[in-house]
Amino acid sequence: MSVLSLEQFMTTSPEQMPYDIIIVGAGSAGAVLAARLSEDEQTRVLLLEYGPSFDPDGYPELLYSGNIIAANGDQRYEWGYYASPVSQPDPVYTPRGKTLGGSSAINAAVACRALPWDFERITAKGLKGWKYEDVLPYYKKMETYPLGEDKYHGREGPLPIHQMTLEEITPVQRATLEAAWQLGFARVEDFNHPEANNGAGPNPMNIINGVRVNTGMAWLTRKVRQRPNLTIVYGALTDKLIVEENRVKGVQLADGEQCFARQTILSAGAYGSAAILLRSGIGPRHHLESLSIPVVKEAPVGERLRDHAFYWINFAGKAELKGHEHPVVAAQIWTNSSFAKSAREMDIAISPSHLLPADLSPTGVAFSLGLELMHCSSTGYIRLKSRDPHDAPEIALNHLTTEDDMRRMVECFRLARLLADMPPLRQLIEYEISPGASVGDDESDIRQALAQGVSTLQHPCSTAPMGPPDDPYAVVDENGCLYGLHDLRVIDASILPEIPLINLNPTIIMMAEKLADALRNDIHEERKNGIHQAGKQCPDNETIVRRHSRRRWFSGCGSRRTS
Repeated sequence: MSVLSLEQFMTTSPEQMPYDIIIVGAGSAGAVLAARLSEDEQTRVLLLEYGPSFDPDGYPELLYSGNIIAANGDQRYEWGYYASPVSQPDPVYTPRGKTLGGSSAINAAVACRALPWDFERITAKGLKGWKYEDVLPYYKKMETYPLGEDKYHGREGPLPIHQMTLEEITPVQRATLEAAWQLGFARVEDFNHPEANNGAGPNPMNIINGVRVNTGMAWLTRKVRQRPNLTIVYGALTDKLIVEENRVKGVQLADGEQCFARQTILSAGAYGSAAILLRSGIGPRHHLESLSIPVVKEAPVGERLRDHAFYWINFAGKAELKGHEHPVVAAQIWTNSSFAKSAREMDIAISPSHLLPADLSPTGVAFSLGLELMHCSSTGYIRLKSRDPHDAPEIALNHLTTEDDMRRMVECFRLARLLADMPPLRQLIEYEISPGASVGDDESDIRQALAQGVSTLQHPCSTAPMGPPDDPYAVVDENGCLYGLHDLRVIDASILPEIPLINLNPTIIMMAEKLADALRNDIHEERKNGIHQAGKQCPDNETIVRRHSRRRWFSGCGSRRTS
């Protein structure tokens, strides 16, 4: 129908708005789901987003600029969350996007896919439909990429991806790659080739002419937003689910208003979706009871939070580099440590970047080598601090708290130092700012520096993981359907059972494409059997409208586990 503020939505006659599907969160997954599900004109979709709405070509510079990460901390556009420190001196800033496009509007826009090795780990858990050959069509469907092999790349998808070149990246980024190549790392032409991506090269990026193309731009186009069966509401903070007799009938907003639909999808991200589930009484019993939240369904929500650990080695650059600091991120070394099971398990990465404030360097030029631990065994959690949806949750990332994680990160640290000492990069460095000369090659000193300085790569996931019915950690099945409740799906980073060995965003988008297809197939089967007729009044299929619950529900997402 249109894009509405919450106030506009609430003053619209509810009889005009029967919905088949409510999607909570218009981010990396939610925007894709809304666009794909509303392609069927018989399916009426309500998309709820707490953050602001912008026209596809009207995002502010804080959000569209590929050289600004995390909206510079502007809480109009990001949630302002912090994680509890372990050995760090301060809480760990962990930004999440809050606008149409979600975190795809504030991230680094590195468009690298998960590896075949990642999907082998997922299918080893007993999940069906998640082999690499199962997901490849959806990676292709989402992108427009003019290079590479047709076998692996899409040519007509919503998301334009640009392969950075050596001429486009900065002198520091070029020198880092040259240093890696001199050390014997392979030249990578296509990081999304499943068999030729271990090495160093410029990144594929969803940045076009300096504009970070987020899912709110690419999927929620002007034409899509004008569909009569799609309503987008911004400024709508979801409090909890409306559950009756093991069926989710809609959502309650923070102001008490209620929205009903046959099917509800949570796409509020690893923190947001978990928090909504917990406030709804779906989670660990001891935690819910500690906040006097009635237990609707005991489940391990929020108990297996994963995230990529990140650490900066910062340098003062030569003064002649001033004015050559964009793009801020554009290249990487992505490889395996000596602790990896094989070269296919690419568990560490190093990214040269220009995100460090220049005034930290006396030369006026500062840059970093970002150390990225891609294989993470450390497990964190997310819990509620209160029942108030306006309160930030308690987040513990617990980075580098396992020996396996720490030893891999130590090796990554030493590799970064080695790169910095190679001639191509060494000639651009005045000196190392931090951790600096006080940390040499003594392993205990390196471990201490890492523990005190570790941060987040901003890739939280696995707070409501997929798994088979007998998996004690599983919250949802392979289609995102929540065990023990009908008519609820979770589709976002929450449901990843393992953290992939690279940036998450393209994989979350792929998952949304794939699971949108699964849901559409379910709806088609229901219609074929005369059960589901979206938006129509008929004796055996009464319409569900806002503030008015009826008894006929789309049943494609059933309950297969009740304990």
